Amino acid sequence: MKRFISALGLAVACGVTAMAQSSRPLTEDDYYHIVTLPVPEGVSLEVGGMAVLPDGRLSVCTRRGEVWMISNPYMQGTRQPQYSRFAFGLHEPLGMAWHNGSLYATQRGEVTRLLDTDNNGEADEYQSVVKWPLSGNYHEYSYGPVFQPNGDMLLTLNLGWIGRGASLAKWRGWMLQVDKNGQVKPYATGLRSPAGFNQLRDGSIFYAENQGDWVGSGRMTQLESGDFAGNPAGLRWSSEPGSPLKLKVEDVPSTGKPMHEVAKTVPNLKVPAVWFPHTLMGISTSDILEDTTSSKFGPFEGQLFVGDQGHSKVMRVFLEKVGGKYQGACFPFREGFMSGILRMRWGLDGSMFVGMTSRGWAATGKAPFGVQRLVWTGKVPFEMKAIRSMPDGFEVEFTLPVDKKTAENIASYDMSSFTYKYHSTYGSPIEDAKTLPIRGVVVSDDGLKARIVVDTTLREGYIHQLKLEGVKSAAGLSLLHNTGYYTLNAIAPGTKLAIAAPAKTQHMHHDMGAMASTKETTPAADKKGTAKTPAAASAKRITAQPADWANGPDQVVTISTLPGLKFEQEQVQVKAGSRIKWVFQNNDDMLHNCVIVKPGMANTVGEAALKLNLNGPKMNYVPNNANVLFHTNILQPESNEAIYFIAPSEPGNYQYVCTFPGHASLMQGTLKVVK
Repeated sequence: MKRFISALGLAVACGVTAMAQSSRPLTEDDYYHIVTLPVPEGVSLEVGGMAVLPDGRLSVCTRRGEVWMISNPYMQGTRQPQYSRFAFGLHEPLGMAWHNGSLYATQRGEVTRLLDTDNNGEADEYQSVVKWPLSGNYHEYSYGPVFQPNGDMLLTLNLGWIGRGASLAKWRGWMLQVDKNGQVKPYATGLRSPAGFNQLRDGSIFYAENQGDWVGSGRMTQLESGDFAGNPAGLRWSSEPGSPLKLKVEDVPSTGKPMHEVAKTVPNLKVPAVWFPHTLMGISTSDILEDTTSSKFGPFEGQLFVGDQGHSKVMRVFLEKVGGKYQGACFPFREGFMSGILRMRWGLDGSMFVGMTSRGWAATGKAPFGVQRLVWTGKVPFEMKAIRSMPDGFEVEFTLPVDKKTAENIASYDMSSFTYKYHSTYGSPIEDAKTLPIRGVVVSDDGLKARIVVDTTLREGYIHQLKLEGVKSAAGLSLLHNTGYYTLNAIAPGTKLAIAAPAKTQHMHHDMGAMASTKETTPAADKKGTAKTPAAASAKRITAQPADWANGPDQVVTISTLPGLKFEQEQVQVKAGSRIKWVFQNNDDMLHNCVIVKPGMANTVGEAALKLNLNGPKMNYVPNNANVLFHTNILQPESNEAIYFIAPSEPGNYQYVCTFPGHASLMQGTLKVVK
């Protein structure tokens, strides 16, 4: 029987009333408004894939194996979208596409074509287009299809999880190309968790990756046939017939050197076009969407939007080619979505549909699932539209003309560069961070560009942070987002600008200010460059039993993790003033720490950890804060650490929390101290 449900609810108006600049600071919502589609009670719309049909309907497949058709997703007229179940019984489909009049969904082990042969609104024929083997590991997600102009399909296969990513079944960790006859052709490997990928209008193929083993931070890489994107697990199948590369697992060294250095000696290793600095931009990159709306979505035509599942946000990417290879910059764009973003699709009106889920993949958005629509209000934000490489620095293009006085002042700018380790370990701290002194800034006559000349040699292969806190628009607006991150794989050729060095006093003031800022937040380093924990924090992390505990601890507490950003033990009780051995076991496939804080301070300390920025990894995301009582360091998956401390003498409900960015709001427990 056909299931048909009407969802009641009112649409939120998407227009924004023009307001005087002095009334309040403008926010993301003034430019891009989020409209929530109501979901009927009893429908768990955990979005795995979405497709917009030519008639305007939105098709959504869910992780629970259902496919729903949503009529009137733009909420026009009655303001009521209607939901009709089109298919069910699929195996966790995580991708969907509409092609030549049919819906295609990618299940765990196949691509399925869904047909409604009797036109009653329900699929009655499930055609298997192409299959691949499964080992049964829970982490073997499959994504796609993305249809190419010639009708071929692109698919990506997640690695399994056993301690570290593993290719337990054939072609896991690969992008596959499937022709119209269902013949599979391996295209590229080195993938770990490739949930988002797309083919752009120029024919180039990009995929987004999450932090993990061999992946220091989120990143986006252009894939060409035969490329190796960095995780060697999939190379297990490189000797199979049809493999476009012959690289072996043992050919990939885990030295901890930066990826761009290793790529000089490892054939086929493809460095990312753009890095998304972990926690500074997001923590779990997802879908890629090229702006093809002909400016219906604002001033970013041709740029890319990338979702982040963990931070429930959308980021923006500007790409350029230098020496025939892609590189570019990423920027914050829009936060505040209701759940973790997995899929994004353009509506027929140029608005963006955003599909979300958070079960097991917890996110800052508190809802377990949802579909929202992002609508441009018609108001142009003051933003860095683009950052381009120059032979002596960078050129920033703005969406609106700048105030030349602030834009020409080098004190309005702050620049630094850093990199990540390329190794088998899960993630990487920020490595080799350096402040870049600025020699001068030249603003174009129309006020839309500022060329920033640095007073040092730029480092290829590094991520460059550009922060423009002091730059104002000609109308006096601050930048909506004042920070961008440019991945500099190659320095653009051209003529360097002849700019005299700034006055010595001004230059020294700028440098000393940067040094003072760094000195306040960065731990000292030993002669080997290893970050030391600040003295105040070291007493809060004692990893050896104190010598005066002759009879050992009074109590041993073991705290473990669960998938979905949870502690297995939600509450622990100890006696005031007792000797505690606290054992933290990270059983998850993510990085975690365990920080014990004063009563009611878990969220406050979590927010302080977010603000550590570039210094966060070195400080294990533990702020030097009086509310922090004791803590472990950040632990790799499937590892543990024990710390020793005297329980607080004052009874109360203290808290323990993971302060890894994006985790604190969900991953909390209560330490009940009693007399």
